[in-house]
Amino acid sequence: MKSLHNNIETVTTSVIQKIGNPVSVMVVLATLESFGIRDKDVFSDYGFVSISDLAKHIYEDLKSRDIESLKNVNELKKAKDKKSVIPVSSYLWMKTKLLVQFYPLGIFHLLPIFLQIASIIVFGYSLWAFIGFNIVQSTSVVFGVIIGLIASGGYVQVLGRQASFYWHHQEYKQAKMVVNKLIESGIKGLLVTFLVISAINFLFNLYPFSFILITCVYAFLIGLLLLVSAPFHTIRQRWVISLAILMATGIALGLKLYTTLHVYVTHWVGIAVAIFISKLFLEYFFNKKKGSYTEETLRPKKLMVIYKNYRYFFYGTLIYVFIFIDRILAWSADIDLTHQFIFLYEKNYEIGMDLAIVIFFMLAGVLEYSIASFSKFLDVKQRNILLVNKDTFNRSLFKMYLGHISLLLLTALLTTTFIYLLITQPWGYQANFGEALDFISVKVCIIGGIGYLFLTWGMLNSLYLFTLDAPKGPLRSILIACLANLIVGFILCRVISYEYSVVGMLVGAGLFMLLTLRETIIFFKKLDYHYYAAY
Repeated sequence: MKSLHNNIETVTTSVIQKIGNPVSVMVVLATLESFGIRDKDVFSDYGFVSISDLAKHIYEDLKSRDIESLKNVNELKKAKDKKSVIPVSSYLWMKTKLLVQFYPLGIFHLLPIFLQIASIIVFGYSLWAFIGFNIVQSTSVVFGVIIGLIASGGYVQVLGRQASFYWHHQEYKQAKMVVNKLIESGIKGLLVTFLVISAINFLFNLYPFSFILITCVYAFLIGLLLLVSAPFHTIRQRWVISLAILMATGIALGLKLYTTLHVYVTHWVGIAVAIFISKLFLEYFFNKKKGSYTEETLRPKKLMVIYKNYRYFFYGTLIYVFIFIDRILAWSADIDLTHQFIFLYEKNYEIGMDLAIVIFFMLAGVLEYSIASFSKFLDVKQRNILLVNKDTFNRSLFKMYLGHISLLLLTALLTTTFIYLLITQPWGYQANFGEALDFISVKVCIIGGIGYLFLTWGMLNSLYLFTLDAPKGPLRSILIACLANLIVGFILCRVISYEYSVVGMLVGAGLFMLLTLRETIIFFKKLDYHYYAAY
């Protein structure tokens, strides 16, 4: 009997933490169902005949309490925030503060990428690349990295979103449970992908077994590294990713320089070390957080998580598909080179795209700052602007969006200037790699750079929409963009020359930007509705 009473008290506390003061019995019932409580377990766990009776009991209990005692953490925080209205004169200072804080932060979190670039320049070796590979080895390794990114991309997107929900509500046990479950699901997804690839290769005899095996090992390790690294974005501990990559690169490089191990093995050991370090820190940070529930963990319902996040899953997958469509098309276009295989790594094309993607990386700071600024001022302005002036609210935040786009274009211009100097100056590409840049690489870099600018702009639009849970438009846009990328790129690289597959990427990225821009403009016109609907 005492156990039943404790269970009821625990779940009642959970309901308060989740919804605060309920407006009806149905809200309590829906909350209990979201906790995973089932009718068949209610009698044994709580002593009630049905979940409806339990909901009615909790509702009546809460309505008999003082209203102030029913406020959850978020409501208390909002009440505190409402006491302080921020004057308009402080807006500029706040924007400057956010820019100084988040723009460098977005660039800093790309440190793992810059570490790999520096390692390649100095040692000709990084955690998943080596300039001594022949064309078949390069194809196997790079294709493995591509598969790892695509197969894990959807899980990473969902993991970040769902875990963030629980983490920001201080439901740490649920956050840890979701992270572990999605990592497990991601591993299963990777294994299924490998089975499909292996089956296709077996049926059509496309590549040697050793090629597929090496590809799958790289894909699994890269995919798993992304999965265990993703939660650090949620818990705001992204420095761990840089630390793990730095230590792993040092160990892998040491094995390469001072042992006789094959390059593949040094890569695999290094990536495994990064995975181990990330997982170790992840357990440490979650174990530090006790959360609101100490006696019972309310398991998130699997179907509910899937329903809420499936659009984000497909978006996360298709973004990576989009990024690599043009490369696979270019690799398969030169029949003289690929007559033995369906596609092979094309060095000049890849160098051009690697230079172009620097634009994408350097714009990361703008994305970080823009979303942090939008989220902050969304809350500030809804407290400072009356509901009757909703058009002013919508226009003021759209004006902020236009400012973010201006910053995006300015950063792209500065980055383009840097890439131009890197290509043309004596201290640039030729000094570091000992050879002049091929004209095809320059052409691909120029077209691809514009494409990455449009892609980043489209991703920024999507992030605005994601902020208030409006993923339909971005998902539809990236799907159309992928089809345009594939169709245009395929036709041009077959009719003209292989490097023109990058035009497909440019067209697709431009289309993605325009479609999401249209969605974003509509979104801002009804921003007040989306804001209150999201909460």
